[in-house]
Amino acid sequence: MTATAPGSTAPGSTAPGSTVPGSTAPGTTPAVAAAEPARARQRRRRAPAWLAAVPLLAFTAIAFGIPAVAMLGGALTVDDPATGVSAYGTENLTASLQGAYRTALLGSVELSATAAVLAALLGLPLAQAIVSSGSRALREGVLTASGVLANFGGVPLAFAFVATLGNSGVLTRHLGLTEKGFSLYSFWGLVLVYLYFLIPLMVLTITPALDGLRTQWREAARNNGATALQYWRHVALPVLLPSLLGGLVLLFGSAFAAYATAAAMVGSAVPLVTLQISDAISGNVLVGQENVALALSLDMVVIAGLVMAVYLPLQRRSSRWLA
Repeated sequence: MTATAPGSTAPGSTAPGSTVPGSTAPGTTPAVAAAEPARARQRRRRAPAWLAAVPLLAFTAIAFGIPAVAMLGGALTVDDPATGVSAYGTENLTASLQGAYRTALLGSVELSATAAVLAALLGLPLAQAIVSSGSRALREGVLTASGVLANFGGVPLAFAFVATLGNSGVLTRHLGLTEKGFSLYSFWGLVLVYLYFLIPLMVLTITPALDGLRTQWREAARNNGATALQYWRHVALPVLLPSLLGGLVLLFGSAFAAYATAAAMVGSAVPLVTLQISDAISGNVLVGQENVALALSLDMVVIAGLVMAVYLPLQRRSSRWLA
């Protein structure tokens, strides 16, 4: 007979709490024990979540990154007409902020800001009328039409307005607008055309925010003796302010980047930066101004970046308020 020391185990026996190789732990079924290695292998094979965004990042790098690098390189490239030697400098950027180019840049900012403010003031009551109507058919019809009209622009839109309100347009002749001093080919005529697609865009932008206004807020204000004007002034508008400012910024960006409508309708009658870029690239005014056009494009990108830097925080704040 073989003696064993206290705390040791006899040969062929197992210590309490241990398992023999090939056996299962107490309370564990064989099926669960067999599934555990499969789960471990599945966890090891699972790819990181960011890999799903690789195609989108690659597309963004190709579609936006390469043109941006080319634009930046061209804007900083200065050609010497005498020697034909190119060097890096800021002369093109300086030229893009002087003379006619500066006038065109300020004209685009003025036109875009005016059209955006008017579209916001007209689009908000229209969207509120749709939301408060309670008619689903009216809501869907107006929103569908707004989605179509917000994307209707370019040469077809310019032709439609020229045929209607141009010098020989249908309404111009019937209403005698020419004798009254109206001209479609002017600053305010272009503002009128821009409103055609900016107002529907404002309706699409502000309608979800109006849906977020709770009926309990209106009822609470009414129970406390507030009028409809006081409700909008002290409750609704402060809540909607981030959405309104965000929509205003979005309208400004859309009007600022528009080109085809103004080019087909007013040409060079109204100074706009997009038209100046086209003239500089095609050499309509001066030859060899292609890099100045790229500098003007860089100025537009900077302004658009500032606009988006304002829009995104406002959109996040509005979503937090209306959640």
